[in-house]
Parts: sequence; C-alpha cells; structure tokens
Amino acid sequence: MTDHRPPHRTTHRPPARAWAMLTWTEAKLVARDTAGLVIPLGLPMLIMVMYGLGSDGAGTERFRGLPALDAFVVPMAMVMVVALIGLVNMPAVLATYRRTGVLRRLAVTPAHPLMVLAAQVLASLAQVLAGVVGALLVARLAFDVSMPRGAFPAVGVFCLVTAAMYALGMLVAAIAPSANAAVAIGLVGFFLTMAVGGGFGPRDNLPDPVATFGEYLPYGAGVEALSDAWTGVSPDLAHLGALAATAVLAGAVAAKVFRWD
Repeated sequence: MTDHRPPHRTTHRPPARAWAMLTWTEAKLVARDTAGLVIPLGLPMLIMVMYGLGSDGAGTERFRGLPALDAFVVPMAMVMVVALIGLVNMPAVLATYRRTGVLRRLAVTPAHPLMVLAAQVLASLAQVLAGVVGALLVARLAFDVSMPRGAFPAVGVFCLVTAAMYALGMLVAAIAPSANAAVAIGLVGFFLTMAVGGGFGPRDNLPDPVATFGEYLPYGAGVEALSDAWTGVSPDLAHLGALAATAVLAGAVAAKVFRWD
C-alpha cells in the first residue's frame, strides 16, 4: 500500500534562511525553463494585443459603461495566467520531483518535503504576478484600459481564483504519475473549463445546460466575479462560493491522496 503521508523525520526545524534559499533556488529553476514561461506569460499579452487591435473604442459594445476589452478581456487574461501556471506548470514540476525521488530524499535531511511544495508554490506565484503585470501593462499602455472600479474586491477575487486554481493544480500533482501526465491532465482540465467558461467566445453561444455548468466551474466563475469587480459591481456570491468550494474540496482531496514517492 502506498503511504500518502510525508516521511517521518527529525524534529529539527530548518531556519528561515533555509526556507529563503530553497525558495530562491526554485525561482531560479523556474526562470531557466524558458519554454514553460512562454505560454503563461506571453499568451495573455498576445490576447490583449489581438483584442485591443480589433477594438475601435467608441464603436465597441459596452458593459456597464466599459468597453468589452476592459470589462471582459482583461479579467479573462488574468484568470488565464493563473489557470495555466496553477494547472499546468506547477503540477509538472512537483510530479517531476516525486518521480525523480527529490521529495523522498529530503526525508534524510533536516528539510521537510513540504518545504519544497511551499517553495514551488511561491516561485510559481511569482510567475503569476509577472504574467498579470505584463498583461495589464500592455492593456494600459497600448490600449488605455481602465483599472478596476472596485480595486479591493478585484484583488480579493483574484486571490480566491488563485487559491482555487492552485488547489486543482495540487490535485493534478497528487494523482499524476509523471511530468508528462501532469501536463496532459492540466491542459485537458484547462481547455475544458476554458471552453465551457467563455474563454473561446460568449457562453450564450453554448447550450444552456453547458453554459450554466461552465459558469460555476473555476474558470467561468473567476472571469464572472473578476469582471463584476472590474466594472464596480459586487461579485455574485454564487460565483465566489463556487471558487471557495473548489479551493477547499480540491485542496482537501489533494492533501489526502498526495503521494510522496
């Protein structure tokens, strides 16, 4: 029977400096993976440029007084960054560490495998920040996109979206036997939730049951809630609840079934 629990180890607690060094090392490893950074960092900026060039400003359909670029495309790009990194990049790294025995070998050191998980999460969050800032800079400088009318709600929603996507990513890392499998599972999950969540066009074009289902999956709920905050409207509690439930349930299952070797 596979033991899902972290390996038993000495009770010596590594100093804060060790945590910082491990996180810095993880960040450098992530930065060296150029191929893994191109899509999550470049695709949202490309989407901004494509939609921005196709928008004529005054003649564009408006949502609560804002152009579609501001009200919908910007939130969609931000959710896309989190989904790609949380569902694809991070699980692939953690699956690689398990496959190569990194987590198990940490059992004989003062470090705990959870340190690697925490360091990788922090390093991938830096990717998320870079991707979001890049997309917002392109939107603001090139197309004069407005900043959110509800800044604090937007930040809160974004944190909730991040928690939901990372919980799902941890679940992918928990069940994937290899890095390739993690990438495959993550991409399938990303494209499915994106397709039914409005990422390839308005959900109104989908059958009603599919559109309703997609609205409450993490991608659709995240875009809807972030769009509400961006346009100055209080996010729907049902969307926030869907995100919170995903974060809690997926996180709990991931913690239960995560395999250390």
